[in-house]
Amino acid sequence: MGKKTIHVSDFSGTVIQPDDEVVRVVVLEHPDLVAGPVRLDATPVEVESIDDAALDVAVVEIHDRHGDGEPRRVVLTASEFDAMATDVPMAQLLKTAERVRPPKARKGAERVDYGTIEHAGRPHRGRVTEEEARLVRERLDEVNKRLADAGIRQVDPTDPEHAARYGFPAAP
Repeated sequence: MGKKTIHVSDFSGTVIQPDDEVVRVVVLEHPDLVAGPVRLDATPVEVESIDDAALDVAVVEIHDRHGDGEPRRVVLTASEFDAMATDVPMAQLLKTAERVRPPKARKGAERVDYGTIEHAGRPHRGRVTEEEARLVRERLDEVNKRLADAGIRQVDPTDPEHAARYGFPAAP
């Protein structure tokens, strides 16, 4: 028995032929997005107008007493943001403002233990321990639900790479 994979556009449901180009659209932020970034497949025609529809926006973080110490991220049109600068034009203000650097990673950062149910099955570069492989095999549904909720690829026991990595029996 063979398998046939048919690609369809997530936007329109249109079948994408094997010789057609598939455009990957990664949704990073959206009001309805709850579990992190997601991937959508589309045809080039379906996304050709996306650049024309793009908005000039400013994405800012507000660090104040609201949000329990966490900054609030706000997206507004660039013109609305520019209008907030009343003393000096925003373009000039941005050129002379103090630069902010992302915080450096701590050298003693805690290592992730993939041999626990909280992390088993997550993609990583290291060797899969027998404990992680056992957890993935024995609790596959739970592992895949957690991975899906986090927006991460799920473990597919029929995928030869996953089967070898986690010790699933090889497909006939």
